[in-house]
Amino acid sequence: MGTLLYIATGEGVVTVKPDGKDSWEAEQKGLEAWDINEVAVEQSAPARVYAATRGDGVWRSDDFGDTWTKPNRGKPGPGKVKCVTIDPHDANTIWAGTEPIGLWVSRDACESWTSVDSVWNVPEVAEVDYPVAAVEPHVRDIVIDPKDPATIYLALQVGYMLKSTDGGTTWTLLDKNVDADAHTIVSSSADPSRLFLATGGHSARQAGAPGRALYRSEDGGASWSPMGLEFEQEYSIPMVQHPTKPNVLYSALASGNPGSWRKREDGAQTKMIRSEDGGTTWKALDTPPEIVRNYAEAIALDPVEPDNVFVATRAGELFRSTDGGDSWASLGVKVRDVSDMKAVHV
Repeated sequence: MGTLLYIATGEGVVTVKPDGKDSWEAEQKGLEAWDINEVAVEQSAPARVYAATRGDGVWRSDDFGDTWTKPNRGKPGPGKVKCVTIDPHDANTIWAGTEPIGLWVSRDACESWTSVDSVWNVPEVAEVDYPVAAVEPHVRDIVIDPKDPATIYLALQVGYMLKSTDGGTTWTLLDKNVDADAHTIVSSSADPSRLFLATGGHSARQAGAPGRALYRSEDGGASWSPMGLEFEQEYSIPMVQHPTKPNVLYSALASGNPGSWRKREDGAQTKMIRSEDGGTTWKALDTPPEIVRNYAEAIALDPVEPDNVFVATRAGELFRSTDGGDSWASLGVKVRDVSDMKAVHV
């Protein structure tokens, strides 16, 4: 079959796969009553996928998204889930971040959950004030160190980041010279103390951070330095690392926050960008006008053929590059209100 895409949308999870050599189709749709914020899939078991719903916890499919169950139904667990992460050291350990700020962990593939209340022992967590009335402060991303299961990072919107080195018993605030609006964290597969961060530029627009949208840390988040200063855009969501070349990174930038895009004819003014030296320098990629206008909300690389790069715009247009991002073609599939996308090889 090749590449399979799981796409989180405002109307459930859509499974997209090839239908012949150059055509694609949306094969399955599930959880259509729910806004899905993120999907998570284990590459060694691509039929199993988890979905973070905005209101009904984490659901699981074991058949490529054909049918879905809520394993902990009737038992305590997360509710309004903003992000879901599979522990790279144990595929049955699932982490969920919620709105308002909360952290949950399951050790049995979502059959049961434990609330990790220790995040509230950090005084600054209670002070986070999300600037959009319809959304509360929340955990935006969860990353587990690829070599140390006890090291965990949380991205808080707009409360910087938290780090634990003891499996979640205690936490440290990471807020040195970095944007408060932390979106996506990547821990380098080559050196986990090297972190890459995509932010919403909240602090940059208030002259409260040294960079714009992208940052890098060489010391496990203790300090940060800006990346991507070649570009004027100060908003980013996706940050993706090549599966075999850890110095190759992909991201996408936009001008202003999403509320400002609707006021401009050219929308987000997106730039797709790639780094081949671990974030030291970045190159702007040729970007189709639909992506320029509607923003590259999600980027995914085929884990087996990583020159196959996929982009989903916020408006639901899907694109593929077969040359590492140098050129793009539409998949000819349209979905609704994309928030996340993951690629597996089957």
